[in-house]
Amino acid sequence: MSVETFKYDNRIVRAFAIATVFWGIVGMSAGLLAATQLFFPAANLTLEFTTFGRLRPLHTNAVIFAFVGNGMFMGIYYSLQRLCKARMFSDALSWFNFWGWNLIIVSAAITLPLGFTTSKEYAELEWPIDLAIAVVWVAFTVNLMWTIFRRRERHMYVAIWFYIATAVTVAILHIVNSLAVPAGMFKSYSVYAGVQDALVQWWYGHNAVAFFLTTPYLGLMYYYLPKAANRPIFSYRLSIIHFWALIFVYIWAGPHHLLYTALPDWAQSLGMVFSVMLVAPSWGGMLNGLLTLRGAWDKVRQDPMLKFMVVAVTAYGMATLEGPTLAIKSINALSHYTDWTIAHVHTGALGWNGFLTFSVLYWLFPRLYNTPLWSIKLANYHFWIALLGMMFYVVPMYTSGITQGLMWKQFTPDGFLQYPNFLETVLQLLPMHKLRAVGGSLYLLGAFLMAFNLYRTAKAGRFEPDTEAQAPALTRDSHGDDPHPWRHRWLESKPVLFTGLTIVAILIGGLVEIIPMYVIKTNVPTIAAVKPYTPLELLGRDIYIREGCVGCHSQMVRPFRSETERYGDYSKVGEFIFDHPFLWGSKRTGPDLHRVGGKYPEAWHYNHMEVPGSTSPGSIMPAYPWLLTRKLDTNVLPARIKALRKIGVPYPEGFENGPAQQDLEMQSRLMVAGLKIGMVEAEPDREIIALIAYLQRLGADIKVASMSGTASP
Repeated sequence: MSVETFKYDNRIVRAFAIATVFWGIVGMSAGLLAATQLFFPAANLTLEFTTFGRLRPLHTNAVIFAFVGNGMFMGIYYSLQRLCKARMFSDALSWFNFWGWNLIIVSAAITLPLGFTTSKEYAELEWPIDLAIAVVWVAFTVNLMWTIFRRRERHMYVAIWFYIATAVTVAILHIVNSLAVPAGMFKSYSVYAGVQDALVQWWYGHNAVAFFLTTPYLGLMYYYLPKAANRPIFSYRLSIIHFWALIFVYIWAGPHHLLYTALPDWAQSLGMVFSVMLVAPSWGGMLNGLLTLRGAWDKVRQDPMLKFMVVAVTAYGMATLEGPTLAIKSINALSHYTDWTIAHVHTGALGWNGFLTFSVLYWLFPRLYNTPLWSIKLANYHFWIALLGMMFYVVPMYTSGITQGLMWKQFTPDGFLQYPNFLETVLQLLPMHKLRAVGGSLYLLGAFLMAFNLYRTAKAGRFEPDTEAQAPALTRDSHGDDPHPWRHRWLESKPVLFTGLTIVAILIGGLVEIIPMYVIKTNVPTIAAVKPYTPLELLGRDIYIREGCVGCHSQMVRPFRSETERYGDYSKVGEFIFDHPFLWGSKRTGPDLHRVGGKYPEAWHYNHMEVPGSTSPGSIMPAYPWLLTRKLDTNVLPARIKALRKIGVPYPEGFENGPAQQDLEMQSRLMVAGLKIGMVEAEPDREIIALIAYLQRLGADIKVASMSGTASP
């Protein structure tokens, strides 16, 4: 059998490694600033572009898609070549992947602070950038799959299974969730509305965690952990069970983000059941990783890379036990919308993704530069500082979340809410938020120490752009006849069939949950009194989205006495049929707003947006003075009404050509008249007028329906 000589491409690995370190520091810094804003409102800087509402999606996109995304590509491009004994299929596609992905990140860093956002969590980027993501991801997938097809190793190692699942599933999730109708260069409306949009979004959102933050990193664990420990993976059979059970079960679990909402009960229960089932495959993977280190604990104590890896795998196990626990309805009733969710997410983000990325970076740099790590001692300092920082982050957030949930639900012996003023809860949590900022500072300090250590390592060594290797060619004859066809080892030699079965496994759950929401009309009953937003309210809603208000305020009153006493009647499915996108939110830093319409006069809202503390003493909400002075852009109205009509909002034909502007001007004058009653003088063509009109509309339809006796659940 002839032996072929070829070269592994290390340049692309180095590029992604440098980008990983850079974007990690940027994303963590943005997160630290956002965390500071939640107890020190002056940190919003009274600038339009640095408010919490605009900074939060910048932080989440930076750490997920910039830090973890580049880390994922770094780890895959290095390991895949060696697992396949082949150079990447195309150097051009590799570099297109690198520059395309990082230009997308730069575009996100520009557009999100400018307020160009869809508001859909982890999918905030607008339609031109979404298209670019799809193109770059296809390029990555083609490069991945063709490298596998050209491999010189017959069987695909377990890490490659997870890479394949990541590539195909992320593409499907992104395309389905991002379907939208453009209404301008950086404005679009989701084709889904209300409860249907919520289901699709959290089918995407939960599985973005599953197939962007989890499966590729499991692939990295299966490659780098045995390499660093110089031991085979504990159990090949457990790897098989872990992979197929995980990708099949994970895709069903999205509805557990919507428990006790207006989502139909059958979908909620389905999500809960499959979430609980997730414990088994997730812990199978954790145990497979940790048991690989049996007998190697002396090496773990000496090698900082393995220390990071052990904490990462342990954090994965803890997060994947807690996630199913939080999906149990009785527990979710307490935890949802609280900081408990923030603590849970960051156990995975800081522990699993962060520590595993640090581990791989410490392993790769000495090999890329053919030199020992510059300072083992500094790497150990990084480990302990980052671990301490993670504890200072998550423990206060667990305390804060449980405190929130209990305070919201507390009644006096006489049956009244113990804390009727939402702000009482906010002020009670400030010490925990300060401790979180301390933890974030320590974690960020550790990242700076790592960057310095890796820089000195690179300076001390000599970079090897291409690593020469030799392996026999994989020919048709070298496949041979498998004595056990249809077993998993046989499947591992069939990448096309393997990929096809993976797609089938991940499609089943999504189809079972999403299709009935469209074909069975009783899942989305309508309410006759619910009408489309007026032109002024529509533009006000778009401002609400632009400013990121959904990051702090939910619009979903759940059917608990504690919530109906505080906010009003619980939210109904039919109230959201014209909401493109839905704005139910996932965190209550401020109170729910779904019934805020008519609760306060127009002047209260005006003063609250100008100086929040004037109406809510002690408020941590930033001021929005630009809304009071900036003119409302009504030129965008025709395009937005046309776009919404295309996706089912029943605006009359031609409404945008004149009647819409007249309607807007008339309602603006009514808003100004309402402000004058509260001794506030304002121009009718300012953005604040539109925002107040939208806020005053929230919940108004169901009140009308209830009074007329036409409401339906």
